[in-house]
Amino acid sequence: MDLKTPEYAYMFGFLQADGHLRQGVGRKGSLTVEINIRDVDLLYRFKQLTPYNSSVTERVRSTNFAESHHSATWTLCSLEARTKINLLGLPYGRKSKKITPPRVDFSRRDYLRGIIDADGSVGYTSPGAPFVSLTTSSTAVGVYLCRYARQLTGTERLIKRNTRDEIYNISYEKETAQALVADLYYPGCLSLGRKQVKADSIASWARPVDMRAAHPGRRWEPWEDQALLQLGDAVVAAEELGRSERSCHMRLWQLRRGRMLTPNNR
Repeated sequence: MDLKTPEYAYMFGFLQADGHLRQGVGRKGSLTVEINIRDVDLLYRFKQLTPYNSSVTERVRSTNFAESHHSATWTLCSLEARTKINLLGLPYGRKSKKITPPRVDFSRRDYLRGIIDADGSVGYTSPGAPFVSLTTSSTAVGVYLCRYARQLTGTERLIKRNTRDEIYNISYEKETAQALVADLYYPGCLSLGRKQVKADSIASWARPVDMRAAHPGRRWEPWEDQALLQLGDAVVAAEELGRSERSCHMRLWQLRRGRMLTPNNR
């Protein structure tokens, strides 16, 4: 599984978000992914990409959300394969808060598309604006998506766990979502078919003439963050950087509490 290969980077992202690695007694154990039967084609692609024996099975069961839920499960038992996946960054057992982007070279946009296909959404808001979103418990994955989107579109996001279930809900809309979706869901990429269809339709979206455009504020540059941290005073920094005291105060608060990446971590 060379994560520089787009298909494997995507597959690994999907497995991190929606897979389960179970360790049994001795050499026993399994890697499984269970998804709705409508997306079963993706599991057969995983089976084709894997040079070990694996299987795709189906079942119908009752869940909290439906009396009859038809799902498909891909199962891989090879110890060698499981060890490789584990070393790349898929922990055994509960892992939602533990997963991080790979620590080896990998195809970034394909990895993120796998994460979003498993735990995110692509589509339109009720007023008809395109959006792409991710729900995750992993701070590292949430920060990575925000950093990637910022580099691509210039749009910044602050990540904060919601109070109800302690997860991050990260969302982008309109032109920012359009640019992000165009980058992630490029022609011919491995993806969930239904999300690829929505991504393709988003490419042709145009802002209605009566929809007001929110102009982005002046972006903070790394050298400004560095100067702000060194000065440590919002009033002094405002005069030095030509910004408002309120803006400097808020930015300093964010940097000190880890809500924004510091210059050394970008």
